[in-house]
Parts: sequence; structure tokens; C-alpha cells
Amino acid sequence: MDTTIHTPDDADISRLINQHMTLEGPLLPILHAFQERYSHIPDKAMAPIAAALNITKAELHGVISFYHDFREKPAGKHLIRICRGEACQSMGANRLAEEALSSLGLAWYETARNNEVTVEPVFCLGLCACAPAATVDGKLMGRVTAARISSTLKEAAQ
Repeated sequence: MDTTIHTPDDADISRLINQHMTLEGPLLPILHAFQERYSHIPDKAMAPIAAALNITKAELHGVISFYHDFREKPAGKHLIRICRGEACQSMGANRLAEEALSSLGLAWYETARNNEVTVEPVFCLGLCACAPAATVDGKLMGRVTAARISSTLKEAAQ
């Protein structure tokens, strides 16, 4: 993922949109392209994407906010996602989330001031049998604890 470019220019926006316009149902491929390139869907790209697809910005926002893989602001260097699905909740995910958020001094979707960590909820990671589940930088973790998340973050920072 190229995270060195955070503000797209008009030419790059057009190029990313046009690369996918021949596909059937190009919205998700376009969003994935922006997410991969910028680590988020830049605000500057919203109107051109909506116009190219003949949808409203509200419809576009609805799609972006529905899928947990898309975000409207860049994430921190490390991304923690904690499962909020029912199986994980029944196995202590709420307590895990409270402990992790408290230890980091963050709320959901917030990024630490030093841009090191962002914490996001997800609503199923497919590890129900190993609940509670989380990911740290895309690495799946089952039967996770706040201490294990912290340890994994420390390893990733080295």
C-alpha cells in the first residue's frame, strides 16, 4: 500500500476512476483502488466518484460506511480491529474493547496523536470458534486479550 501520497490530484482521481469504469458494478473496485492507494477514500475524490457513477454523495457515503474495509480518514501506522459480533461479545469482546481502548486512550475510529495506532470495530472476522477475535495490522488473532494486542503492537513497532 502506498501511504506516502495523501492528497490526490485531479489527474490521479480521474485515472483511478477510469481504470474501473468498464467493469460491471465498478463502485467497489474504484473504492478499493482509492483505499489501496491512499489508505482511505479522500474527501476530494467523493464528488468525482459519485458523478462518474451517477449516484449521490450520500449513497457513496452509505457504501463507504457500510464496509469496514473503507475509511474516510487515513488510519494510523498500526490498525487494530476488534470483532463486535455476537459470538465474540459472548466471549468477552466488550471487556476486551474497553480495556484496549482505555489502555490506548482512544475511542472507536480514533487515531493516536502520534499516528501510531487506529482502533476500529468489525462485525465478524470469521473466528467465532476462537472468540474473542481481533486483527493487528491484518494479522488474525483468536482468543485475544488486551495484553496480547499490546504485545503484538510492541513487536510490530520493533
